Amino acid sequence: MNIKDKKLLENLISKYSKKNLSKKIIYPLIDEAFSSVDICKGIEVLLSGQLTMSEITREFEYEFAKYIGTKYALMVNSGSSANLLAAFALVNPRKKNFLKRDNEFLIPVLCWSTSLWPLVQAGLKPRFVDVDVNNFNMDMDEFKKKLTKRIKAIMAVHVLGNSTHIEEIAKITKSKNIFLIEDTCESLGAKYKEKYLGTFGDFGTYSFYYSHQITSGEGGMVVCNSKADYELICSMRSHGWSRRLKNNKNKDTSFNFTNSGFNLRPLDVSAAIGLSQFKRLNSMIKNRVNNRDKIINRLINSPLWNKQFSFLKLTKNVKPSFFGLPILINKKYSSRKKKFFNFLKKKGIESRIIISGNFVNQQSVKIYNLNSENQNFPKAQEIENRGFFIGLHTKSISEETLNHLEKNLLKIDKL
Repeated sequence: MNIKDKKLLENLISKYSKKNLSKKIIYPLIDEAFSSVDICKGIEVLLSGQLTMSEITREFEYEFAKYIGTKYALMVNSGSSANLLAAFALVNPRKKNFLKRDNEFLIPVLCWSTSLWPLVQAGLKPRFVDVDVNNFNMDMDEFKKKLTKRIKAIMAVHVLGNSTHIEEIAKITKSKNIFLIEDTCESLGAKYKEKYLGTFGDFGTYSFYYSHQITSGEGGMVVCNSKADYELICSMRSHGWSRRLKNNKNKDTSFNFTNSGFNLRPLDVSAAIGLSQFKRLNSMIKNRVNNRDKIINRLINSPLWNKQFSFLKLTKNVKPSFFGLPILINKKYSSRKKKFFNFLKKKGIESRIIISGNFVNQQSVKIYNLNSENQNFPKAQEIENRGFFIGLHTKSISEETLNHLEKNLLKIDKL
């Protein structure tokens, strides 16, 4: 693309970039996610006519694996699809010691829908684990109590840029020959003891949804270190095809299907945008961490501060990678949460619940009777009752915005 064409595109992007943003929203969950460079990279792919997976997707996979510290990375069309591939890999007959129907797995009860459902859809039974009300990740005492001989897999969810106690969990799973999937969809770029989250288990999964650390609109990645696992998920990503596998014995790979599969392939457009953003990941992480510190410091040092809130505590030895600022309302104000949410909306501050809340409350769990023993999860319920989060943007927060957040967030005790 020549300089003249690029300038024309940048002018069009500037013209339309804020067109659909409501003027009523002063502090959105996410600021403008795409730069003009990102969009131009996507347009170049569109103009090339090569839309489905090719060189740009493979380049993104290579750069991602190199950065994150794994041997292999495989791009898919969403973080949910990343979890789907990892889950079905565990029950695939081509995998050594593959899991059988009704084998059980542990998962934190504070989770997203597609952290849970792929494993259920693969025929496995969930056992929910309550969480730590301070860091929102699995409570390790609860985890160990539920780690029976029936447990054959762990879905460890790294919540909102923080880490579960992944080193301890990884040691336990390795010693007991339990499969470990790390759902890192909310925590790309976070580290535990200088090792990136998503690299401790059999599979690590990531999401490039619009509000996450980087975005390609939709998109995701699965990482692993086993060549056999990589070839398995590579085949399953694309219909069970074998044509991209180097060890395929059948010379005619055009329509050679060696396994079950899905169509979870990404578009090159998504890969181009995602790779463009990926190159800025470290700077965006730094800006979000700085913005979090500025917002919290402004609130707790305000003359309006009345201990209205508490904030997520980082797991020890974690270097975080945030995309939102989770907040717990003081217990004495928690009954005002609904009124508070409506107030924030009127003031142009977008907010939302923590992930999906206590997931056993969801209608889907009741339909499939996944909590047949009617277990209670008081800590997750407390987070659902008291918790919410606001956005953390990739550009440095302004003094004007800080003032707006301070003035309105701290009014909860006056409502």
